[in-house]
Amino acid sequence: MLDKVKKAIIHDWYAQYRGGERCVASITDIWSDFDYYTLVNTMDKEGCDKVFKGKQPYTSFIEKLPFGKKKYRSYLPFFPLAIEQFDLSDYDLIISSSSCVAKGVLTRQDQLHISYVHSPVRYAWDLYFQYLKESGFNKGLKGLIARYFLHKLRIWDVITANRPDFYIANSKYVAGRIKKVYNKEAKVIYPPVETNMFDISDETQDYYVTCSSLVPYKKVDIIVQAFREIGEKLIVIGDGPEYKKISKIKSKNTELVGYLDSESKIEILKKAKAFIFAADEDFGISPIEAQACGVPVIAYAKGGVLETVKGFFASEKVEISDRTGIYYKEQTVESLLEAIRFFKTIQQSFNKKSIRKHAESFSKERFEQEFKDTIEELYAQSKNDK
Repeated sequence: MLDKVKKAIIHDWYAQYRGGERCVASITDIWSDFDYYTLVNTMDKEGCDKVFKGKQPYTSFIEKLPFGKKKYRSYLPFFPLAIEQFDLSDYDLIISSSSCVAKGVLTRQDQLHISYVHSPVRYAWDLYFQYLKESGFNKGLKGLIARYFLHKLRIWDVITANRPDFYIANSKYVAGRIKKVYNKEAKVIYPPVETNMFDISDETQDYYVTCSSLVPYKKVDIIVQAFREIGEKLIVIGDGPEYKKISKIKSKNTELVGYLDSESKIEILKKAKAFIFAADEDFGISPIEAQACGVPVIAYAKGGVLETVKGFFASEKVEISDRTGIYYKEQTVESLLEAIRFFKTIQQSFNKKSIRKHAESFSKERFEQEFKDTIEELYAQSKNDK
């Protein structure tokens, strides 16, 4: 239906081949004739090949500024201006993949703009005070400047809420924030997870695992501190700005393995006793990947994980064999330790095949069919309305 429709897809930035980039790649597996727009592209060749299918993306003036590729986040005050400089007037259909400013791109009344929102700008809204504190911007002149620009970003973000014709959210949790911030309804389509890449192991070894980019809001430090106290083996997969901090606070029973390729990561995931998750995440792909290996998840009970893990609290009496993990109530070391100790008493009751089956409901194939049907329906509806 949309094969002859001229299409563009605009994503905030491409830094690594992660959740948002995987969504774009999956969308362009549905229709391969997109033109690509983004503020900055620093992905490696493998990521570029998966997303852009041999094309070159159009990038903004941010990329041409001093250190624009390496330190593009420093130019945050210019992001709204930069996104509005893209001329998309030749396209009939524009899809924005947005966790920052992509949804604010300029379009005409006769164009259809659908925004797939990973989150409203978290450091300007719900993570505002946490961001200021963790970035060292909660006081002084730098703090005053940061607060001013984030204030301006919030104003721009609300002003541009009417620019998309339709919103799609990556979880019910994000749909709730879209309603809160923009007062807009959003259809929920969960992101694609390549569950076919993962498999169940007959062997379960004596360790726990977490996999995450090492940034403050992921709260990997809470996990590492908990394992200092409990003495169980923990493997931490991932890299990021907090790597040195985590290295300093870890104990001998915690192993930091850094970034791993998919094959190595899967080999560790599928033999773990459980996957540990401490973040308040919009959706969270890693817990689903763990479940695709038949591994139960111990998760902080907030955010997208409430939609992706069939968990329960220690105080609940449930049939464990059809559950995929357990929840803990507070984002603290003590609450996590309580959950781990409870898990050790019931871990044999989890069913690997049942956990794996649940993960398959978030597959890439499911996303592509659901997304295709939704976009075609919205496009047909827009033509009938005009």
